[in-house]
Amino acid sequence: MSGLNASLGYFLACVIFAASVRTLIKKWPQFNFILEFASSFMLVACWLEVQTIVEVGEWAGGLGPDVTVTVLFVVLLTHGVICGGALGNPNLVVLKYLQLEATTVPTLLTVAAQFLGAHLAILAAVYYWGLELTDMHMIKNLMARECSTSLLASLLQGFFTECVCALIFHLVHLSLRRRSALIRVPLIAVLLTFLSHTARGYTSAYVNPSLAYGLTFHCPGFTLTEYALVYWLGSIMGMILALLMYMGHIPRIFAKNLLYFQKTRFRVPKGDKGEKKKM
Repeated sequence: MSGLNASLGYFLACVIFAASVRTLIKKWPQFNFILEFASSFMLVACWLEVQTIVEVGEWAGGLGPDVTVTVLFVVLLTHGVICGGALGNPNLVVLKYLQLEATTVPTLLTVAAQFLGAHLAILAAVYYWGLELTDMHMIKNLMARECSTSLLASLLQGFFTECVCALIFHLVHLSLRRRSALIRVPLIAVLLTFLSHTARGYTSAYVNPSLAYGLTFHCPGFTLTEYALVYWLGSIMGMILALLMYMGHIPRIFAKNLLYFQKTRFRVPKGDKGEKKKM
C-alpha cells in the first residue's frame, strides 16, 4: 500500500505541474503549444507509473488488476479535466489540420512540443524510480533498462489493432467534440481505459504516437521502424479513416464528399407545381 501512496504523490506532482502551466498560458494564448507540451508530459509521466503498477505492483505490491484499471481511469479523467482541450495527442493536432482548423507551422510546432514533453516525461520517471522510495520502485529501477514492450503481437496484428482502436476512438471523439465537457471527458476516459485494457495482449491501444513513444519505443524487442509502423502509421490511418467516415471527405485534401450526398435545401413551391400542371 505504501507503494501506491508514493505513486499518488507522484501523480499529484504531475497534475500540479500541468495545472500551473495551464494557468500561466491563459495570459499568452499565442503559446498554446506549451500547454500541449505540459499535457503530453503529464499523460506520459503518469501512464509510465501506471505501467509500473501493472508490471511490478500486481505481483510485488499485492495490487489487483481492478486497482490498475481504476488508477488508469482516474489518471485519464484527471488529465482530461486539467488539460481541457489539450489532450497531448499528435493525431488530434493533425486531425484539426486536415479539417482546415489549423495551419502548417502551428501544427508542426505543437507536435514537436508533444514529443518533447513525452521525452522529458521518460527522464522524469527514470529519476523518480531511481529514488527507490518503495520496494516496487526499487524493482522497477532495476528493470528500467530491460523494460517489457507493449507490442505483444506480430507487426500485422499490431498495425490492425492500433488502426481499429484509433478508428473507434476518433469516431467517438468527433461525435462528442460539440458536447459539454461534463459528458465528453468522462466518456473519453472510459473509452481509452476500455481500449487499453481490451488490447493489453496486443498493443495496449495507445492511439497516441507521442504516448507510444514514451511508453514502449525504448524497450527492446522491435526496431524503431517497426514500432513506428504499428503505433504511428497504424493510429494515423485509423484517424484518417474515422475522419473520412464522419465527414465523407478530407477537407485539406479534397472538398468533394465521397460518401454522403447532400440534399438540396431548396424546394419547389407548391404553387409553382400547380401552375405547371394547368399549362
